[in-house]
Amino acid sequence: MSSNEPPPSRLTPTEKPAGGPAETPKPPSDTKAAPDTKAAPDTSAPPTKQGSAPAQTTDPLRGSKASGFWATVVVLVVVLVLLAVFVLQNTRKVQIDFFGWSGSIPLAAAMMISAAAGLVVAVAAGSARILQLRRRVKRERKAVRPAK
Repeated sequence: MSSNEPPPSRLTPTEKPAGGPAETPKPPSDTKAAPDTKAAPDTSAPPTKQGSAPAQTTDPLRGSKASGFWATVVVLVVVLVLLAVFVLQNTRKVQIDFFGWSGSIPLAAAMMISAAAGLVVAVAAGSARILQLRRRVKRERKAVRPAK
């Protein structure tokens, strides 16, 4: 007997031993059950006629637009709370000099302005790359189309 086959005492009269290494038998969920007990029938899918596709059931817990919106609102509230804490803890005035402009603003404001400026630069660079790739794809699609 190979190591993949279950002991003969656990087989029901309708079961056959595993045919090879690709098939592995599933051990019974209840080891104290009598060897001739049959497994409960699978009721997860409704019975279908032969040749027809199984009916698709919708998951009642699947994501929806409302749940996505709710998750977004929760994330935004957390971000706003963290931002408020940051601003309240960094109210000290700092001196800023930029191309002849000089002024004094709260540290939090200076840091948020510099972060926003960095985001603008990153978005501009990313947008330029996306436009470049779109033009390339358009050009290649035109070249592939047969002339009429």
